[in-house]
Amino acid sequence: MNVLVVGANGQVGKLLVNQLRDSQEHTVKAMVRREEQAEAFKKLDLEVAVACLEQSVEDIAQAARGCNAIVFTAGSGRHTGYDKTLLIDLDGAVKTIEAAEKVGIKRFIMVSAIQAHRRENWNEKMLPYYAAKYYADKMLEQSELTYTIIRPGGLLSEPGTGMITAAEDIRSGRIPREDVATTIIHSLTEENTYYQSFDLVSGGVPVSEALKLL
Repeated sequence: MNVLVVGANGQVGKLLVNQLRDSQEHTVKAMVRREEQAEAFKKLDLEVAVACLEQSVEDIAQAARGCNAIVFTAGSGRHTGYDKTLLIDLDGAVKTIEAAEKVGIKRFIMVSAIQAHRRENWNEKMLPYYAAKYYADKMLEQSELTYTIIRPGGLLSEPGTGMITAAEDIRSGRIPREDVATTIIHSLTEENTYYQSFDLVSGGVPVSEALKLL
């Protein structure tokens, strides 16, 4: 697959782009917000699209043309207000779903947050963020796209182990960002993840096997 990574300049996004670049199975296009961000990817000889999630659906669709899968791993970040959470994590995600439909891309992977599907378990300090994730995920589930929603636990910067636990309902846990990226890549073509949503934390089962157990 030729995969558009939305949020390629983020921490998970960068790891994912690197893994896709080294993959024998896939190619990658990195979508970033600013031209100066694009330069770093161009130096790695990677295809780059510059588009902002606050712009139009057509701008995102233009970035996605030529791809046949999208991974949405963008986020407004910890240091912005809840207005940006609404515009990026919710509306930006929905615009990307609409862009995929517009250009005929069917495969779509959303990186969400652990327990985003259960309001009663949302982190009290991050309620607007969880609300944005909840409704973006709902919009994806109601689309005609072949979706997978991955809800990772607390993100760690340490090296990945390749060992995870993936299930429909995991109350808490943490996971290296590298293992999230690995799970995304395996999910791209693992049909057992199609039309599935799951929580993801570190565990004792290799990624490829864990996804087959969903």
